[in-house]
Amino acid sequence: MKFDVVSVRLSAHASESRCKDAVITLDTDMAGNREAFNPAELLLAALSACMIKGIERVTPILKFSLRGVEVHVHGVRQDVPPRMESISYEIVVDTDEPDRRLDLLHDNVRKYGTVFNTVAPGTEISGVLRRKVLT
Repeated sequence: MKFDVVSVRLSAHASESRCKDAVITLDTDMAGNREAFNPAELLLAALSACMIKGIERVTPILKFSLRGVEVHVHGVRQDVPPRMESISYEIVVDTDEPDRRLDLLHDNVRKYGTVFNTVAPGTEISGVLRRKVLT
């Protein structure tokens, strides 16, 4: 598989990235732009999208039943050298599946995620996959 993205500076306040028929506004303003993702947030969003896509990929194979998925990702940036020092996550799955099946789903997310496996060697990644608590 190959991927292509084109990014263009629109102004001193924003840029945009395009692929396929999709467009994302980027926060490239030195003062910040609250209406767009900055590069670090894009990395975290890519990681969470990778986790959800991985779940979508394996649920039919595992015959895993779920009603929804939510991913919370937290990153800590190191200043020198600038890099993402650590990332923690919580995957919340709305399901009636037993705990051992949740563990199997989590193993698949960690083992087969392209972005996860790209980021993991250089960044401390820790997280949990848990069942949604019904209120």
